[in-house]
Amino acid sequence: MSNDKIVIKTKHGELSLEQLAEAQHGMAHLMKEVGERYHVLYYAARALNWKLAHYQLNQVIALFRIGATLRPKFTEDLNGFIKTHFHPMSEAIRAQDWRRFEEAFKKGIQGSDQFHEKYGYGFIHFVLPKNPPEMYDLTPKD
Repeated sequence: MSNDKIVIKTKHGELSLEQLAEAQHGMAHLMKEVGERYHVLYYAARALNWKLAHYQLNQVIALFRIGATLRPKFTEDLNGFIKTHFHPMSEAIRAQDWRRFEEAFKKGIQGSDQFHEKYGYGFIHFVLPKNPPEMYDLTPKD
């Protein structure tokens, strides 16, 4: 491989692929959005708004996949988390089963705490906000 760097031309100038890679958001940015969506996900399911819950869960999974792409050292664990924690939530949403959903949701929080510990971020613990998100009408719409 040559030492020539691939350069991308934009209307603002030229950037190397290395510069573009470094400019990508890291896991902290992605996990902030995951936490916000996890909050909406829980309260949407509790309100029996299964469509909104399904949408939020799919968005969380998409964020995990972005993280797995941008931070390869987390790929195996993020993909495993999707299978172990998000798939059971998805099944409960499809079945419109609040009890199954709540159990899977709580296990997901425990799983996130375990991964934070594993990677040296044991000081991070997700706490579900006590109130539903105010920016959404959680009433189911059919």
